[in-house]
Parts: sequence; C-alpha cells; structure tokens
Amino acid sequence: NIDPKQLERTGTVREIGSQAVWSLSSCKPGFGVDQLRDDNLETYWQSDGSQPHLVNIQFRRKTTVKMLCIYADYKSDESYTPSKISVRVGNNFHNLQEIRVRNTDHVTVIIYVCGGCCGG
Repeated sequence: NIDPKQLERTGTVREIGSQAVWSLSSCKPGFGVDQLRDDNLETYWQSDGSQPHLVNIQFRRKTTVKMLCIYADYKSDESYTPSKISVRVGNNFHNLQEIRVRNTDHVTVIIYVCGGCCGG
C-alpha cells in the first residue's frame, strides 16, 4: 500500500489541493469543504441534497494532476460513503469528460483514482 503522506514527506509528490478552489454540490452544516480537506480521518463531508453528489476542484490555471487520493470509510458512515467515484476533467463545467471511474467496494480504503491520468 502506498501512503500519500509518506510520498509527500519524501518529496515524491506534492499536495496541490490548496492551490484550487473547492466547492460541493451540497453539505450538511459542519460537514463541508473544511472537514473534507482537514487531514483528520474522523471528519468528513456529508452531502445534503439530491444526487449526484459532487466535489468540484478548480485550479486557477491549467494544472497537471498525477495522483488523486480519496479516503473512503464505509464502516464509519455507510449511508454517506459513495459506491462509485467518477473523475472528470476539462477547461470548464461545460466540457468535462469522464476519465476514470472507481468503485469503493464498501470497504475502508484509500482510492487512487489517478496515476498520471489527469493531464492539464
């Protein structure tokens, strides 16, 4: 298993999420972007609306993403853990193309959605 934090400590990868603007299709109070991004496995995003539930990550300029790691813990919150994760890329919301789909398989796992696949 690859530990994304270890890769960051060794300089193999660099966390670039702070360079982006994050938005959600919906969220319950206290379960938004801050909880999604806080590096605490005890906190998380909870949607509060109809599907699809979306996390939008917009970079200010064209950015190449080499790896996207998502922690999903089905045992902690099965009703809010996605069964499928889709990654879409594009220049704006109107030309997004799906490049990867991964099933979570209802387990606790770090899902590596991209491995050099999200070119900018």
